[in-house]
Amino acid sequence: MPALVIIAAVKAYPMLTAIIKSFTNWDGMYKSRFIGLENYIVMIRNGEFFSSISNNFILLLFIPLQILTGLIVGLLLYEKNLGWRFFRIIYYSPQVISMVIIGFFFAVAFGYYGPVNTVLELFGVSQPINWLGNRGTALFVITFCLLWSNIGWQALLILGGMSSISPSIMEAAKIDGAGYWSRLFHIVMPMLLRVIEYSVIVSVIWVFNGMFSVIHAVTKGGPGYETTTLDYMIYIKAFVTGRQLGMACATAVMLMLVMLIFTKIEMTVSNKMDDWS
Repeated sequence: MPALVIIAAVKAYPMLTAIIKSFTNWDGMYKSRFIGLENYIVMIRNGEFFSSISNNFILLLFIPLQILTGLIVGLLLYEKNLGWRFFRIIYYSPQVISMVIIGFFFAVAFGYYGPVNTVLELFGVSQPINWLGNRGTALFVITFCLLWSNIGWQALLILGGMSSISPSIMEAAKIDGAGYWSRLFHIVMPMLLRVIEYSVIVSVIWVFNGMFSVIHAVTKGGPGYETTTLDYMIYIKAFVTGRQLGMACATAVMLMLVMLIFTKIEMTVSNKMDDWS
């Protein structure tokens, strides 16, 4: 009973309040006027919801790159080549740095007069590239930032999954004549399937629900709303554009619905995988 009370106070009450306030014109304090579905209609009619969620979907592309890169790094570390302990520290070090600091680092590096343009100029690029000035290149910078900062976490996850594979299985495969690539694709990869599934689920949740610090540090959602994600749109509506707390609550409800849909899809796929196994 105490646990239920705490959960209700910390989770259920704020969620219920957000759902109720999403149907109001609310200033965050005392002014609250019921307006029905107007917040949702305006959000969809203005295209803000579709623009924001499209950026989330684009950023989902970093997940396969993250898993592939982490798999390669994890495999190299598992082989315990020369200096593997040192490289394990190097690869994991971005994970212990705040995402705000990493975001500011990339914002400076890819700035108009930043080190990246300086290096490109040495290779003959005469005109500096405005990396953060248009949607395509800005989303590329954010994706690269996410990939760089998550390599260590993904590699450690893969390394942990490989360490759980019994050495006797690998020895038996070697005795049977299986080469390295055969062992990798027929033994290691199938046994890492659950680890990869976990990585995908956590990464998808993070892309939809944890992008605020990265977006705020790198682009602040700009130019315009070109790199604004759903969770950052909540911040903009609540604290930037005139304290539209009702609209912010409506955006949060839409984000919750999107997360519920993705959770349902992931649970269905997971159950199918259980049936196949």
